[in-house]
Order: sequence, then C-alpha cells, then structure tokens
Amino acid sequence: PYYVGGDVADIEGLQSTSAHVLRDSRFFAGAKGIEMRTQTEALKIDRERQVVQLRCLTSGEESELAYDKLVLATGATPIVPPLPGVDLPGVSVVANLNHAEKIKAAISKGQVSNAVVIGAGAIGIEMAEALTDLWGVETALVEMQSQVLPAAIGPDMAKVMEIHLEEKEVDLRLNTTVTDILGDAEQGVTGVATSAGELPCEMVILAVGVRPNSQLAKEAGLAIGPTGGIVVDARLRTSDPNIYAGGDCVEMTHLISGAPTHLPLGSIANRHGRVIGTNLAGGEATFPGVVGNVCLKNFDLGVFTAGLTEDQARTAGIDPNSTVGAQADRAHLFPPQHTMVMTHIACRQTGRILGVESFGPDGDAVKARVDAIA
Repeated sequence: PYYVGGDVADIEGLQSTSAHVLRDSRFFAGAKGIEMRTQTEALKIDRERQVVQLRCLTSGEESELAYDKLVLATGATPIVPPLPGVDLPGVSVVANLNHAEKIKAAISKGQVSNAVVIGAGAIGIEMAEALTDLWGVETALVEMQSQVLPAAIGPDMAKVMEIHLEEKEVDLRLNTTVTDILGDAEQGVTGVATSAGELPCEMVILAVGVRPNSQLAKEAGLAIGPTGGIVVDARLRTSDPNIYAGGDCVEMTHLISGAPTHLPLGSIANRHGRVIGTNLAGGEATFPGVVGNVCLKNFDLGVFTAGLTEDQARTAGIDPNSTVGAQADRAHLFPPQHTMVMTHIACRQTGRILGVESFGPDGDAVKARVDAIA
C-alpha cells in the first residue's frame, strides 16, 4: 500500500537495506555469504533422508538438496473468495511486489477512475487511502461485517475511524456482501454487484485476509494447528526438531487468551527470523508468543491496538471492563500538542490488562503508549 500510495517512491525501496542496497542474489552472496536460488520451487521434504526435492522453474530440471537443519518461511496466501468474475482483468490481491506494480501501473496510466476494495481490515483501509489520497480515485470500501477492523478494535473506536474515512471521501459500505464481479475478459472489470446494489469500477482489490502456506509442511507430516499454521515450540522448532518454521506460515500462542492464533505481520516475521538464526548458530533464543500488536495509518490518524477486544475477551471466557479517555499526546512544553483517545480493557474481577485501542494524529506518540502497555 505504501508503494501504491507514493510513500515509497520506487519498488526497489521495498527490497533494499536501510543503506539503500538492493537485496538481490549478489547482495546475499557478497554481503551475507548466502546462496540464493530464485525461480526454484520446493516440491517435497523427505524427512527421513533429510533432503528437499526442488524444481527449477526456468528449465524444469529437478534436483535434491540435503540439509542438516531446514527452515520453512513459506508465508501466507491471500484468500480469494469464490465470486463470479474474480479472475477478470482488473481484479487483484495485494500480497507481493508484482501485484503492487500492476495496480500502480494501471492507475498511473489513467485507466482507473473508480475502484472497489473488498475487506476493511488493515490492508483494505491502507489501500483505500492509497487510491483516494494520492491518485484521486473514487473508492468504495466494502465490508460484510458491521464495522471496520472487526478483528482488531471494538465498535466505538471503529466508529471514529469510519467517520474519518467518510470525511476523506471513501465510500464506506458496511454490512454489505459482494455477490458478483461484473465485466468480461476483453473489457475487464466494469462493476461490483453487492447486497446493497451495484458499484461501477475499473479495479477491484481483494483484501479479505490470508491463510498460512503450510501445505508443504503438512505433506511432510509436520504438525498443523487449528488455525492452519505450522505448530512450533518456543524455539520455533516444528514437530521435527531438525526443521524450524517462522513468519506468516506458523501458528503462535496469544499470551492473553492462551489460544493458538495466526498473526501475519512483518514485524513478527522479522523477530522469528532472528530467533531461528540465533538457534541455528548454536544459541538459545526463544519466542514466547504474541499480544497482538497492530498498527496502521488511516489518512490523518495513527491507529494502534494490542491484546484483546471486549468481544474477544468474552469469547475467551473473561469478563471485561473498559474505560475510554482522551489525553494530550505530549507535554505542553513540547508543541505541537494533540489529543489522543485510548480505550483500556481489563478483567473485571482481577484488574489484569487485557487490551488497548488508541488513535491520534501523531502516530509515534500513540504507538509509544500502546507499546508500553503491551
């Protein structure tokens, strides 16, 4: 979304180090001593022989690669709903650099005046902002549930975000189900049929969530959890002690509810990589679990959450109590000073902190408070 919206100027910016060095095969070989094999598919893991069967996608040649330790970092796949017209030109998910380039190219060539984003989670909101704010595309954001960010915040905070989206001229459609994507193979997308009528558009963005890429692990007989993610221990080892896994393909423990959860975030994947790397090198690093920190930008608001919402607490069998307060985001000695709003959620019986939801115009200030509570 930040590349499509212009915050990142070129696609190489998403592939580069902080020193603006492109992370390509030469970088990994020269700076890291790592052999990088692109255009190569892992077909099968033979755990007994400790080899991975590979196929080169350019030549079709198959080979085997032996391992002492193996790491699975297969990520997650965007969910594509089974809608008529979902394969039409102009319909896209937002999961990799190729999708982002394709979307930005179509918009920059003036091919898109109206767009529909399906799903009002973090990616959906960020894409709606990118299309509306930089490009002036008339954008409808369609969500089948009664609020935006239904998995991350409660309805009161969501209402503020919804008002802000509408102030920024996003056509927000809640409690609305998409039934059909209209158009043909020659023209591409011409509109979206919903339970509340048709929306004309030349582009449809699917942002309805992701599922872990755990099929390779499952076929190898590794344990898969109820969320569909690979089961790992605190050292991020799978049910085979010679195989580690991390990032969007794994299942983690939510430290508040104790339940298994799938939280596909880049920040967590980065930490997983560091823990696994340390352990491969003989260290003793652990990853205890998550409290569900989520941060995003909604036009002029920074929105940050951690822990459980009130509904999620009740589902976990906890009786929640909540308070809402407004406070200055910094001392009056350090202008500019803005107001930030925070909802604190705690266990009614014990006072244990269960969750926090917050927003404000200074994202850094809001994030600092939420991080401290987390």
